[in-house]
Amino acid sequence: VQLKREILLAAKTNATLLIEGETGTGKEVVANEVFSASARSGKRFVTLNCAAIPQELIESELFGYEEGAFTGARRGGKLGLFELANEGVILLDEINSLSLSAQAKLLRVLQERRVDRVGGDKSIPINVRVIAISNCPLEQMVAEGAFREDLYYRLNVVPIQIPPLRERKGDIKPLIQSFLTDMNKKYRFQKAFTPAAMEVMHRYAWPGNVRELKNVVEQAVILSSGDYILPTDLPITSRHEAD
Repeated sequence: VQLKREILLAAKTNATLLIEGETGTGKEVVANEVFSASARSGKRFVTLNCAAIPQELIESELFGYEEGAFTGARRGGKLGLFELANEGVILLDEINSLSLSAQAKLLRVLQERRVDRVGGDKSIPINVRVIAISNCPLEQMVAEGAFREDLYYRLNVVPIQIPPLRERKGDIKPLIQSFLTDMNKKYRFQKAFTPAAMEVMHRYAWPGNVRELKNVVEQAVILSSGDYILPTDLPITSRHEAD
């Protein structure tokens, strides 16, 4: 309920949004929900996983480049993701993996709302909402000198902290039911969890959070032999992370 309220509040504004939480907590889902409920929902939603791109290419990926800017540059140059997202939203996933050099360039764009293409000599104005996602606490990274403090404050205008699943046990049953409905439809089954299996799922600590829960529901649906999913059908019963 609290998270739903935060999503709706975040959707009402164009301010920069920072979503933090452990891996698998559903940060991308929250970002998508904010976008869908916002006034920019009819515009472009451009995403970049900052950890998936070599750091030396991040600048040209985000800000674009002009023809001849470097060896191998595309003829005619290339639009950066900020320009592509103009009037819409750009999602910077795993922003904690950005190098300090890339952080400095991103800070400038957030401050000036303009981008300079690599090899270009003019600034291009942009109107983009930025949503940043981190699976490490950026405040801690600032304290360790791994993340720029000024960029952190630029990003942390509207913060959403997503607690791990073990701290929101009340969400487990609705999530199971939602995933079960999807998996029954996907595999053309009509399976259900027994109360005993549900109890095992509820007691488990879910170190992989929502992502692990979805995976376990799918495995249980596929591997169970009858219409009722038993504790022995659960791939987590042999693990020892239960509370």
